[in-house]
Amino acid sequence: MAVSSPPSYQRANPKKAPKGKGFISQLSRIPITWVITAIYLTIMLFIPIVAMFLKATTVPPEQFWKIATSPIALSAYDVTFTTSFVTAIINGVFGTLIAWVLVRYEFPFKRIIDASVDIPFALPTAVAGLTLATVYSDTGWIGSLFAPLGIKISFTRIGVGVAMTLISLPFVVRTVQPVLQEMESEVEQAAWSLGASEFETFWRVILPPLFPAILTGVALGFARAVGEFGSTVIIASNTPFKDLIAPVLIFQRLEQYDYAGATVIGVVLLAISLVLLVAINLLQAWGRRYDRK
Repeated sequence: MAVSSPPSYQRANPKKAPKGKGFISQLSRIPITWVITAIYLTIMLFIPIVAMFLKATTVPPEQFWKIATSPIALSAYDVTFTTSFVTAIINGVFGTLIAWVLVRYEFPFKRIIDASVDIPFALPTAVAGLTLATVYSDTGWIGSLFAPLGIKISFTRIGVGVAMTLISLPFVVRTVQPVLQEMESEVEQAAWSLGASEFETFWRVILPPLFPAILTGVALGFARAVGEFGSTVIIASNTPFKDLIAPVLIFQRLEQYDYAGATVIGVVLLAISLVLLVAINLLQAWGRRYDRK
């Protein structure tokens, strides 16, 4: 006896699994490492950022704008971001040069000098600030050389720049150094054999693959300098409209129990930093596309 086939509507519409079971099965396929990463980032990064923005929403808009655009706050933003940007550019140049020397040349005590680049990572920032304030004071080893010229370093905005340069230098060196180590010297020799000068070889052969790494190091150094507190609070005089930076201003507001003012300035600082980091990441993406071409 022939078995009749099911109706066409049954073949076209097979029985679907319950949505709940399908969702659970999809969750079970997520790697455990991804889950751990998401939980860790949520606890350590996303929740504090969201909490800060939520705390800022408790401040009325008029008061928020008044605090965020007060003259002392605008001056602190200028000192913080301008000085951080200048020091990041300086480290982008000299950090690349240091990485080049450490990779391409052999000289005595090379390993010791290479290891010393990481000292700002291990050195407490308060100790770094105390050391810099002593060395660059008018009676210090380096500051005494500039004092006769009328240049004061410690307890000025220049001292803030010196502290930011010190603590952000390793980011550029350690970002550029691995890229230089992977670059083959035969490419440079081929450019020389074709008649390219040393400048043309650097500009057309060496710099393009290095450019994304340099931008990454500059971005990391800039972000580190913006958030620096321990060393700058010691080497600066922390005088408003002179060398007061935003992190120190936040600390001063907290000492005055002005939690709303500290939160507002912190949110503005975070927002500006995020916008600048996004812009730098876009530049990095452009640099990588340029390198592929």
